[in-house]
Amino acid sequence: MSTQDSRHYDIIVSPVITEKATSASEHNKVVFKVAAKATKPQIKEAIEKLFDVKVKGVNTLVRKGKTKVFRGQFGSQSDTKRAVVTLEEGHRIDVTTGL
Repeated sequence: MSTQDSRHYDIIVSPVITEKATSASEHNKVVFKVAAKATKPQIKEAIEKLFDVKVKGVNTLVRKGKTKVFRGQFGSQSDTKRAVVTLEEGHRIDVTTGL
């Protein structure tokens, strides 16, 4: 594995498997958790290299962490950055098979 390949694995953290993400997969969209400092061009390059697909577009969002109270102590979950990747027609990524 070259340094370029390991950089791609640092950008893409994990796939997101939720009801909303599953319904989006019917429209050629896949949702991933990504590194907080990752840019759209970096995400596009990483997805194309790792999954051997053609990416049409990338939309990103930052999901704010929830605040929780446990035994009187306040804490918060970390913010997570997510990327909604739209694939070209004819290309698919099936993230549910890796489970």
